[in-house]
Amino acid sequence: MRENETSVPVIGIWGLIFIYIFLCILTILLSKTFFASILQDGRITDRLMLVVFFTIPAVLFIFLIISLVRLARDFITRKTGTRFQARLLGYFTIVLLFSAIPLVLITTVSITEIMRFWNTLDMESTMNYAQQFAMDVYSLHLERSQHIADNTDFDQIFNNPSTPIPDGLIAIQDFELSPPLVKGDEAQWASVRFWGRADQELDAPPMRFQGFAARQKNRDIDVVRHLIATGDRTMRLVTYDLGEGFDAAIDGFETQRTKFEALRTLNIQFREILLFFYAIFFLPAVLITLIIAISFTKTITKPIVDLTEATRKVANGDFSISITAKKKDEFGILIRSFNTMVRDLEKTRNSLIKAETISIWRQIAVQLAHEIKNPLTPIKLTAERVLRRWQNTPEKTGEILESSMYSIIQEVEGLSNMLSEFRILSRPMEPSLSISNVFARIEPLVASYRLSYPAIEFDISNIDYTAAIKVDERRFIQIITNLVVNSIDAISVADAAEAARIKRIEIRTDTVKKQGAVFCRISVTDTGQGVSPVAAKKIFTPYFTTKDAGTGLGLPIVERIVNDHGGAIWFNSSLNLGTTFFVDLPAP
Repeated sequence: MRENETSVPVIGIWGLIFIYIFLCILTILLSKTFFASILQDGRITDRLMLVVFFTIPAVLFIFLIISLVRLARDFITRKTGTRFQARLLGYFTIVLLFSAIPLVLITTVSITEIMRFWNTLDMESTMNYAQQFAMDVYSLHLERSQHIADNTDFDQIFNNPSTPIPDGLIAIQDFELSPPLVKGDEAQWASVRFWGRADQELDAPPMRFQGFAARQKNRDIDVVRHLIATGDRTMRLVTYDLGEGFDAAIDGFETQRTKFEALRTLNIQFREILLFFYAIFFLPAVLITLIIAISFTKTITKPIVDLTEATRKVANGDFSISITAKKKDEFGILIRSFNTMVRDLEKTRNSLIKAETISIWRQIAVQLAHEIKNPLTPIKLTAERVLRRWQNTPEKTGEILESSMYSIIQEVEGLSNMLSEFRILSRPMEPSLSISNVFARIEPLVASYRLSYPAIEFDISNIDYTAAIKVDERRFIQIITNLVVNSIDAISVADAAEAARIKRIEIRTDTVKKQGAVFCRISVTDTGQGVSPVAAKKIFTPYFTTKDAGTGLGLPIVERIVNDHGGAIWFNSSLNLGTTFFVDLPAP
């Protein structure tokens, strides 16, 4: 991925927020089923519900892994803004952990203490005592109903409604066995007399023999029925009231015993249930929070990345950059201010460039006029000398003609060379690029200088034989020639002042990386007189020279050639110790 490319988010922020809200709603709904299943049945849940529960964190975990992998890939490739995004995500994760860990610990300790307190309650004994008490009460009711059946004058109750009624007696009903209407059919019981609550009247006796009738759930709610044989074909049913809610209380005891047994089972599986609870309810919230955090950090760092990229382009001279401000917050204000600043900088730069160009060319014109005027004076004097000799003593004109012509030719050649260099400096260069071996181009050039300057040691042993550059070969030779000649001149000047100085010029190469590109660094070091601080500030200025016979265009031309190749040139110098020029040229 290129540095300026933006990763497509797995899910947008609004999509993540929607998933988060949906997850909260789903958690509330499913948690009811989860706890109901645990508290009522004593088991976690069925397999289908387990699949539903664990699908949510599994999907969120996959999304989180994809987001983290993309972030790690961008971090490894040093994508702009990724380090800041990772730092923000780290801070957010720390805050999340600081918030979640105490919550988990407090929840775990609280539930543990609740379960520990629950274990201290002897609910089983209490339930047994309550059930035994209910059975004792039921037995007392049976004894009382038996006493009422044995000692009550029921005929008097039927005949005299004002007769006192024993407590608990709510109905009396007499049945008689009628003969069959058709011979061969069975005899049928029929109700002949009833006293009491209407809802307790039955169509037939609950059984055919004397004693307590078996209770039926829907028929005998909160009552006990006692059957008495009053004759061969008659029976009396006595209904006794156990009290409102008696059967419900007995059923409640059984229900509570079942729930208590379920809670005892939960106590055994407490750790598994707690882990399950965190896995299906707490973990998804943490995962979706982290995913949202990654998206938010990318959103926050996006304007910063845009500003960083725009600043880098402006630093490289691209003032056409403009960033779109999508929001009206502080980032939007900053971006709009940046765009305004860039436009102002472009106007200022154009004005400065125009003024500087005019100033430079004015200085060049003045200097060029001066440089042209200097050789014209000796040319004029020489011509006037020849003219005077010819006018005064024409027979002796030949004595000075040859030397005068040579002097004029020499000055004209100097003017021609200066104008040629000026044309090179002023006109656009279109280098013809090709891949060249550095050693193969420098070695023959240095060999010729060794022959011309045997007193100077030329060292090229530190040139990498495999080093290659992508340049115009003719221009490259011009760069090296100019730098070597300058070094020779610097050594010659220093040698005149100090004879014992070592005369040495070293050329070496190194491979460097700058802004993701590979360059071959060529350095030329001499043991000459060095460059003074004053001269160092003007050394690349056209027509500035410290040589008596120099034109001041050599180093400006070298700088121009290096810049046209996308390289860089600079130097380090110490007075009376020497100078090193560095040239970085693109490697293929």
